Amino acid sequence: MAISYNKLWKLLIDKNMGRTQMANKAGITGNILGRLSRNEPVSMGSMEKICKCLDCNIGDVMEFVWENKEK
Repeated sequence: MAISYNKLWKLLIDKNMGRTQMANKAGITGNILGRLSRNEPVSMGSMEKICKCLDCNIGDVMEFVWENKEK
């Protein structure tokens, strides 16, 4: 299972907000923004800041996706 933040990027487009603008408003670092861009895990504290900034729920900005394992 992997994490996807595609919902976050789509929400930012809908809100006409850039990634850096969201990071500054939410109070997260560039390092966290980089981890989000690479679909890497981030702390729940960071996700809380993002959700408060965007006035949304965590399910609106991230999801777990199943990876197909082929042998």
